[in-house]
Amino acid sequence: MTVNGVELDELIDVPAGLRNVVAAETRLSDVRGQEGFYHYRQYSAIELATACTFEEVWFLLFEGHLPDRAELSAFTAEVARARMLPSELPPVLPAMASGDPFRPMVGLRTALSMLAGVRDLRPVWDEDPAARKADALLICAVTPTILAALHRLDRGLEPVVPRADLSTAANWLYMLTGESPRPQAVRAIEQYLISTIDHGFNASTFTARVVASTGADVASAVIAAIGAFTGPLHGGAPDRALDGLDEIGSIDRIDGWVRDKITHGDRIMGFGHAVYRTADPRSVLLRDIGIQLGGDLVEFATTVERRVTELLAELKPGRDLYANVEFYAGVVMELCGISRSMFTPTFATSRVVGWTANVLEQAETSKVIRPAARYVGPRAPEPVPSRI
Repeated sequence: MTVNGVELDELIDVPAGLRNVVAAETRLSDVRGQEGFYHYRQYSAIELATACTFEEVWFLLFEGHLPDRAELSAFTAEVARARMLPSELPPVLPAMASGDPFRPMVGLRTALSMLAGVRDLRPVWDEDPAARKADALLICAVTPTILAALHRLDRGLEPVVPRADLSTAANWLYMLTGESPRPQAVRAIEQYLISTIDHGFNASTFTARVVASTGADVASAVIAAIGAFTGPLHGGAPDRALDGLDEIGSIDRIDGWVRDKITHGDRIMGFGHAVYRTADPRSVLLRDIGIQLGGDLVEFATTVERRVTELLAELKPGRDLYANVEFYAGVVMELCGISRSMFTPTFATSRVVGWTANVLEQAETSKVIRPAARYVGPRAPEPVPSRI
């Protein structure tokens, strides 16, 4: 049997990393790397970040349209109710926060696994669309509550109960610090969260869809996505990009630092992207937000960005390496009072919406994602040697 001219048992070689290989169709988002543009459904993601609230964009990803006033009111009330942790979780969170070093994403994986058991989340294969969506909303709503609780426990502080009157972004800052956040900081973090909700078939999103394609429950798909997300080549880079600014220290050290990195074959965190061949629009947005917040850190970061971009063009000609979302994400979060250990968790509080939206979409089909591998080991079969 042939499909599109290819025998079904014939292996098809694809580029390393599955680059540009279409694995599924989606109505959720797309990234047009050559243009430096990406969108959620029919809207520019950057325009949504400048014009909407996080809850509005969350609703858009789940429901397919921006909410009217009544829909938004009902949705935010539902999210507020879902933020509260089941009574079984708080007693075990201290153990999840006790690692050295502190690894909040590892704790989140464990907590969500327990949540799935406590709330008896069923495989998406066995649930109707409404039940799947309820499970997805629950996981999105409790994720920031869990992460903020782990952060405070790590610091010897009591977790802060989320407030129903605060937005997702405001609650995140409130639960981290225990203090009412500044409106400017809330809006800056909200724009960051919106800009990072989804971004095509990145490693973690694809992982979530692979698991969802088996019919597993929503929590299992998200937990698998978190595993991919913790890698420093994916979601784990915002703090490392800011660490780079610390290593440079002063403007006169930029050139030497960059040349030393390239000479030793080290990656410069916060620069380059697998898809964009022009400026990352998320980085541009966050740079503007950082400039609005102001301060020496922003001035230094913008100077470093310009010079590093120039040096990369000189030392790696033809590579089109620009600042990516992680470079200014760390700057904005630092200015808003978020500790570096919580940079990647902040990213996760938005991306979990994208993961679950993809899980819901994948659950609409019964096709399991099952690629092949080309065997390159020793020739088989060979006789098994005598074991006597």
